[in-house]
Amino acid sequence: MSDPCEFHPSRRAVLGTAGALFAWGAIPRTAYAAPRARDARLVVVVLRGALDGLSAVAPLGDPAYADLRPGIALTRDGTGAALPLDGFFALHPALPTFARLYAARQALVVHAAATGYRERSHFDGQDVLESGQPGPGHTASGWLNRLVAALPAGEGIPPRTALGVGVVPPLILRGPAPVLGWAPPRLPRASDEFGRRVLGLYEARDPMLAAALAHGLDVDALAKGGPKEAVAKDPGGLRGLAEGAARLIAADDGPRIAALALDGWDTHANEGGATGRLAGLLGGLDGVFAAFAEILAPRWPDTAILVVTEFGRTARVNGTTGTDHGTGTVAFLLGGAIRGGRVLADWPGLGPAQLRDGRDLAPTTDVRAIAKGLAADLFGLSPAVLAGRVFPGSEGVRPVGGLVA
Repeated sequence: MSDPCEFHPSRRAVLGTAGALFAWGAIPRTAYAAPRARDARLVVVVLRGALDGLSAVAPLGDPAYADLRPGIALTRDGTGAALPLDGFFALHPALPTFARLYAARQALVVHAAATGYRERSHFDGQDVLESGQPGPGHTASGWLNRLVAALPAGEGIPPRTALGVGVVPPLILRGPAPVLGWAPPRLPRASDEFGRRVLGLYEARDPMLAAALAHGLDVDALAKGGPKEAVAKDPGGLRGLAEGAARLIAADDGPRIAALALDGWDTHANEGGATGRLAGLLGGLDGVFAAFAEILAPRWPDTAILVVTEFGRTARVNGTTGTDHGTGTVAFLLGGAIRGGRVLADWPGLGPAQLRDGRDLAPTTDVRAIAKGLAADLFGLSPAVLAGRVFPGSEGVRPVGGLVA
């Protein structure tokens, strides 16, 4: 049996010390046909597990809301009061950064939103959300990858055009268009000095590997950026994940389009109201928002962040003080490029006759319409390209206009 203390670094292991930086193919040069010569950044955050939109953004003005949610309903006042938005809707108190951006007209909510999927499988729901296809089973590529591929080719634009955050690229970014990937290391990191020493060895013996390792070390150094003590304040790692991604996106030659997926939003039991499990998840998400806003500050006027989930949760609380798989939910948009300070909702109501199947918030806005609106305003993509290449078969889904300032 081998000694567990022995260390025989392979080339793969050495490259792994560079913050798990990897690239899926050579990145093409891409030009953006953005209106007003905007150097736009688009980040898509996927919340996997189905976010309870009725708790994230509570319709306190709906007379049926409180009775449907005993034990978890938010309130306008008292301990843990919801943060007011527009008199009808209020924000979960675990989202103060989003509330601040909303007040500054740099964030908005789309309520009663969903994809075209109407069943209750996480696997199929995520497939539809990230593939951008009308139904499940079309997982060859994701809609954000196809958006990258649809951008017109040109010169003078930095070569890294899209970033997938995570050890495995999110489905939304998989496909033929090459994508740069970055993930924070999960194993103890080799020291920077060790990496530089190994680089010196390979510079003498393997110039090609040396070039790849040098690139990895440089990008990882940029992604790590902040102080080491920040790790102790972010045990879940969400803010650290966002900080690394934001530093790469903020670079002059960094990616303009990025995606990351956050797991754990399935709240069947003990969901909690102003405090509890969902509040903890939303607090972590708010930390992600704060990290992007702080680190992307120089790029913030040209930044748009879209937060989506595969479907919502039931309007009624179940027997374990949680909520089950539903339909309608919320999408969040934030960034200096967003024309915010609004809740966009064709509100269907929560009365018994208004619920879908007698249990769910009925969806009135297609998530694809939101994504199409952002793509059109940020990158100048036409409705024909969006319906034919980015979201095939979506000719009847009109882009939501006016999302971008």
